[in-house]
Amino acid sequence: MSEALFRDDPYARACSARICAVRPEGIVLDRTVFYPAGGGQPGDRGHLLLEDGRKVAIVDTRKGEDALIVHVPVEGSEPLICGMRVEAVIDWERRYRLMRAHTALHLLSAAVAAPVTGGAVGELEGRLDFDLPEPPDRAAIEAKLVAWVEADLPVRALWIEEAELERRPELVKTMWVRPPKGVGQIRLVEIEGVDLQACGGTHVRRTGEIGRVRIVKIEKKGRQNRRVAIAIAP
Repeated sequence: MSEALFRDDPYARACSARICAVRPEGIVLDRTVFYPAGGGQPGDRGHLLLEDGRKVAIVDTRKGEDALIVHVPVEGSEPLICGMRVEAVIDWERRYRLMRAHTALHLLSAAVAAPVTGGAVGELEGRLDFDLPEPPDRAAIEAKLVAWVEADLPVRALWIEEAELERRPELVKTMWVRPPKGVGQIRLVEIEGVDLQACGGTHVRRTGEIGRVRIVKIEKKGRQNRRVAIAIAP
């Protein structure tokens, strides 16, 4: 299993690592700061810096078999071999934009009192779909988001046993996607006084880092489904 350094420190931009597998779908490292696509958050991009100074661009990061994290190199890049030492470096500016947007979506899920049916995280934008027959109050939601950002609330990761999650189903806000079973511990993300939910993604340390946030639109996506899209300032 690849050591996922981003889980404990989402601000880590690079790490030394060893190539432990080279597969048709990509490169596996023994440890990495690259986040693999999942939970609506895109996979990281960046590069692997070789010991001789050459760089191999990484255009995506995905989850492979056996909980491995697969780094997808740009097409046509030179072949790498197992055992090589590299420096794994993410595109930090892109990652930080995704972290800000992802944290803003957690606030949105707290502002709308309804189960989440889907969502997506983008750079400086995002959306959540809610199980709602009528559209929520746009002004009221935006006012909550602005207030929570201005309050500069701390954001932290916690770990609980899988059995506790079974006893507390409210910690999973998505209706159709649940954390994997059989992993022992489940990661939670807490925004102090506002939100607590299971999530494996990357987030900022405080809500003030999100910056100016606004509701872009609210759309009807089915008889009982409302999509709320947000945007944050660059």
